[in-house]
Order: sequence, then C-alpha cells, then structure tokens
Amino acid sequence: MEALLEFLHDSRIPVSGIRVGPVHRKDVVRASVMLERKKKEFAVILAFDVVITKEAKQEADQLGVKIFESNVIYQLTDMFTKYLESLHTEGKQKAKEVAVFPCLLTLLPEFIFNKRSPIIIGVRVEAGILKVGTPLVIPSKEFIEIGKVTSLEKDHKPVDEAKVGDEVCIEITQPEDKQQYMVGRHFTHEDQLVSHMTSDSLKALKEWFPEICTEPDIFKFLLKLKKLFNI
Repeated sequence: MEALLEFLHDSRIPVSGIRVGPVHRKDVVRASVMLERKKKEFAVILAFDVVITKEAKQEADQLGVKIFESNVIYQLTDMFTKYLESLHTEGKQKAKEVAVFPCLLTLLPEFIFNKRSPIIIGVRVEAGILKVGTPLVIPSKEFIEIGKVTSLEKDHKPVDEAKVGDEVCIEITQPEDKQQYMVGRHFTHEDQLVSHMTSDSLKALKEWFPEICTEPDIFKFLLKLKKLFNI
C-alpha cells in the first residue's frame, strides 16, 4: 500500500483515502461526494489487486463513479490518466459552444461578395484570434449583432482560425428570427467588427483555453474587451 501511495504521489495523482480489502458500496458512496462538488474527474476508485463487490459495481453505475481495477500499478495509473484526458477533451469540446475567442476585424471594401445573410466578405484580423463560430457585433452601431462566422477561407482554402495580420474571407450567418443586417445599409467598411464577449463566454475561455488567455497581446486585448462590454 505504501508503494502504491508513493507511485501515485510521484505520478501527481491526488488521493483522498486508501483502504485494504474489497471495494464496498460505502467506498463508492464516499467517492460520489466529488460529483456533488462538480469534480467528476476525482469521483474515481483505483482498485489494485482487490475484489469489487457486486453491490459496489451497481452503486458505481447508478451514481456515475468510475472504478478502475488491475493487479498492475502501471496499468491502473494509465487507465486513470487516459480517463482524465478523455474528460478534458470532452469538456473542451463542450466549452467551444460557450467560449468566444477575442478578435477585432476590419472589413476590406474591395472584397464584399454578398451583402445579405449569409454575408460573405473579406476581413483583416487586427487583434486577437478569429475562429469559426465566433459571434460578431459592431460597437460603433450600438453593438448590433450581425451573426456568427460559419466559415473561414484563407488563400481559397478553408481554415479553422485566423491570426493578427491575416486577410481572410468569412461567411456570417444571421439568425432568421432576428433582424437581418446588410452591408452598406446598416454598416460599412468604416465600422470594425468585434467578437461578442459575455461573462459566461469569458469564463469558459479562461477555464478551458488558458493558453490563449495568457498570451500577452491577447491578454491586453481581453482587458479592453472587458471594459468595452462592461464585464
């Protein structure tokens, strides 16, 4: 048991408790507390060379507690590590629906291909990072919401993102149940486009994409957007 604890410590796997003997229902109930604390990744039991009772397995399935079992320490820790990776990937994928990456765009007047929804225009990224799915607003026009970026092309090839200095063609789709805005009528190339940030989108961005938020230029731009959107 001491060897197992030392190995888990060296592998940076946190341990809330340890016990010798079979895994019982009460062990599962204890582990399920982490689910109440919104820590699904730690609602886990590592069963090393022990029996798992039928009641414990049934309770784990019902509560959502994960039990990994093996008589080899390395396999046990590998199972847990891969489980964490899968949860992180799943969480990051869900966060993409909420998180909004900061960007500032300038419309290129010589590249206006479609003025109505779906608006198809050429833009230059002036700050931040432009991603497919980004909702855009125009601060100079009372923050009108002109829709989401549904596609991105650079050099006639589809891309997922564009960085500062990139000139790309974007497609903006507007919700049918909202007012439809038109290039030339409601805004022009003199109006810059900004990603629509909210407190929830900013929180998701910081939690799941910290590597983006800590980039010096993007960090400074985020501070400006927080002030702009009064977050």
